[in-house]
Amino acid sequence: MGGVAAITARTVDFGASDAPLTPDQFSACNGCLQIPWALSATSIIYNLDGVKNLLKMDGATLAKIFLGEVTQWDDPAIAKLNKGVNLPSTKIAIVHRSDNSGTTYNFTDYLQSVSAEWKSKLGRGVAVNWPVGAGQRGSAGVAAGVSQTPGGIGYVDVAFALKNHLKFLAMKNRSGKYATPGLKGILAAASSDQKPEATTNELSIVNPPKKFPLAYPISTYTYVIVPTKSSKAAELRKFLFWAVTKGQTFGPRLLFQPIPKTVLVVAEKTISKIKS
Repeated sequence: MGGVAAITARTVDFGASDAPLTPDQFSACNGCLQIPWALSATSIIYNLDGVKNLLKMDGATLAKIFLGEVTQWDDPAIAKLNKGVNLPSTKIAIVHRSDNSGTTYNFTDYLQSVSAEWKSKLGRGVAVNWPVGAGQRGSAGVAAGVSQTPGGIGYVDVAFALKNHLKFLAMKNRSGKYATPGLKGILAAASSDQKPEATTNELSIVNPPKKFPLAYPISTYTYVIVPTKSSKAAELRKFLFWAVTKGQTFGPRLLFQPIPKTVLVVAEKTISKIKS
């Protein structure tokens, strides 16, 4: 979350965040705009020798794993979702972020949407009071922790999972389909919310309704945070207009889906508010 701190202190020209700003952060930023400019997903990675990639998982069971209530890979709740798969009795070893993280926000936003127990006990945030597991700094730390731990499970952005050749779960969405964090799954999730909140431009695309059968349920927007007044206003507007238009063509190779046109219109209107 260094980007938010840096733009609040005005030590940079703009910042970025995978989590939308809180009301307190907006206040502290003293005249900042939040603009959705990228669209991707959080993958749930695991390390289980002899078990295939894309093991099936649902939200209720995943919440119980991270609550410490499901502790072995051959637990009946996991086995029921993966009939015919020979699951080992390996102990589940949870790895989570130790630092503040937009990825944690996306993951916990999803967990609270699928588990009343999670919502009441932990909620969502860039950091939560994890009941179990080992903390690691950054996506690199979580990936390393999972890779080095038999039975490990953690969460990282999907591009990081692919780059590091990590196995990840196929997540059951509300239509009952097992979706993966690829471009189709991300786009379907984005289709569920195309109207940014009027005053903050915030969007939430976790756990979309069942009418979006392809949706990967742990998808998220990333936001650029910019001051309303800047001595580099013209340059900022030019760069950001490029980023939300032509710049979007560079996203898919990194598993970033171009933002929908309705969101683009709002982004462009907000960018035009940056003044000298």
